[in-house]
Amino acid sequence: MDIVQVETTVPLTLEIPQIALPSPTIPPNSRIPKDAIRTSLKASTTDSVLAAVYSLGTGGILLSNFLVELGASPVVFGMLCSIPMLVNLIQPLGAYLSERSTSRFQYSLRTHGVGRLLWLVLVIGIAGVSLGVINTHQLVILTLLIVLFSNLLGGLGAASWLSWVAMIVPRQLRGRYFGIRNSAASLTNLVCVPVAGLFVSHWYGGSLQGYGVVLLVGIVFGIVGLGCQYFQVDMNPRSQNTYYGKLPQTNEIEQEAREFLAGSKGESSVEDSTPPVAPASSIWKNSNFLRFLLYFSFWALAVNLSSPFFNLYMLDTLDLDVSYVTIYNSLQAGATLLMLILWGKLADKIGNRPILIGIGILVAATPLLWLGIGVNSLDIWLWLPLLHILTGGTWAAIDLCNNNIQLAIAPTKNQSIYFAIAAAVAGGSGALGATIGSFIIQFAQFGGLLGLFALSSLFRLVALVPLLFVKEAGR
Repeated sequence: MDIVQVETTVPLTLEIPQIALPSPTIPPNSRIPKDAIRTSLKASTTDSVLAAVYSLGTGGILLSNFLVELGASPVVFGMLCSIPMLVNLIQPLGAYLSERSTSRFQYSLRTHGVGRLLWLVLVIGIAGVSLGVINTHQLVILTLLIVLFSNLLGGLGAASWLSWVAMIVPRQLRGRYFGIRNSAASLTNLVCVPVAGLFVSHWYGGSLQGYGVVLLVGIVFGIVGLGCQYFQVDMNPRSQNTYYGKLPQTNEIEQEAREFLAGSKGESSVEDSTPPVAPASSIWKNSNFLRFLLYFSFWALAVNLSSPFFNLYMLDTLDLDVSYVTIYNSLQAGATLLMLILWGKLADKIGNRPILIGIGILVAATPLLWLGIGVNSLDIWLWLPLLHILTGGTWAAIDLCNNNIQLAIAPTKNQSIYFAIAAAVAGGSGALGATIGSFIIQFAQFGGLLGLFALSSLFRLVALVPLLFVKEAGR
């Protein structure tokens, strides 16, 4: 997502046709079995790998190159990146609906699944262009519509999924687990992105048809990945809110989780990690959460002033072949893979806020490193690869710690509401940033893309100030 993701974020979950048997549900007053915890962690990790394959075609460099081939304008790129963030405004509604459901698993199936299946319409549209049924301009509009409705459905289910996973993963081990989970997804990107890029650029029917094939394969993997959620311990949101103080993440369970993550026995157990109970006051009287919202929204705006346009700069301004850009993205994924586990362990030890501040300063300076990059051999073969490696290593910390600090700040009761509000505020700010950026680069007097990169760097530094006043639970 800087996608998102996650990415991304964010954030990453979904559906398919109804499965014959319901996902195992734990009664509100009973202990979560040790085997269920281990199975859930493995299933969620497998889901992240298959979702990474799905994301290859539905976002990132391949979708950007697809729009470049169609002759899309910079405004279209701004819309492409702002839509996934803007639709986060619907997350509070999704959280409200999910809290009135009786199964996190079933709610996930009803939201994310349809969103993934919608991409089949784009596959049909690509075939229509090849047959002369529709033109490229209509295909650009169709692409934006699919991005819109797919992300709307994803926004309805995102907060519910995050709350679901937060109840499964012991708090003291979140850094390590999410580090491993995200590393698995990064390894998938490391292997698959360059392969997919070469496939698209060398497909005998042209890059548009090649992208259609990759997209179809990604959809299949994404649907298969949805089935992994069946093996996660299901949660009843109503019971979670009623018995929020009685859902045990006991020392015994955390010991089992440690053994799964570490691959060895005998580590000492940790203290009870049941998240704090929601205060009597409303969300808007929670000053610590509001300070986090201030940071999160400003950071999203500052980052998305420039982030959507780095690929555009390489593909359009520098006129690099998509295979080169996919290699750079693969290097970035490799750096993310190597650093995620390290950042996860460090976050568990010293907390997430110090990492966000320290690495945030480095991330703020990164857009300045794009100034002066040209098409000479030194930049193509040395500077751009090093820049993507730096980006991968630093954003691994930012994405992981932003996710973890949300889990630490939000109370257990009505947890998905907190996540939804944070995503909505950041999504609106991020969409505004991408939109502003797309219009700034239209005017040469503002310096175009390079001027936008410099402006984004300044805004990122300013956005870190509210984070200095955020208190992380347990630190």
